[in-house]
Amino acid sequence: MKLVADESVEGPTVWALRAAGHEVVSIAESAPGIDDEAVLRIARQEEALLLTADKDFGELVFRNYREHCGVLLIRAADATLEENAANTLAAIERHGADLRNSFSVLTPHALRIRKV
Repeated sequence: MKLVADESVEGPTVWALRAAGHEVVSIAESAPGIDDEAVLRIARQEEALLLTADKDFGELVFRNYREHCGVLLIRAADATLEENAANTLAAIERHGADLRNSFSVLTPHALRIRKV
């Protein structure tokens, strides 16, 4: 699956996804410091699912009606980096098609998918 990882997504998650064969554009590697609008635009241009831990993307999608190809908001404050990477990989592997064109929230115990 084609993914864009916002700067808020930790390295171990990016590396785990790449190791599993996913194509991941990491904003931290390619364009650090760009604003959220630009990140969302890159994900849309790449026709990729956006991975983020930044709740501001919810405002862009729901309040400002920005177009997207799907957003996965990772909320895992209590999880270790390794647990977070494993949970994210599992969610994408199991529900990848459902995540497209949706705004989804992943916690250590649940995945909520909301079609937009």
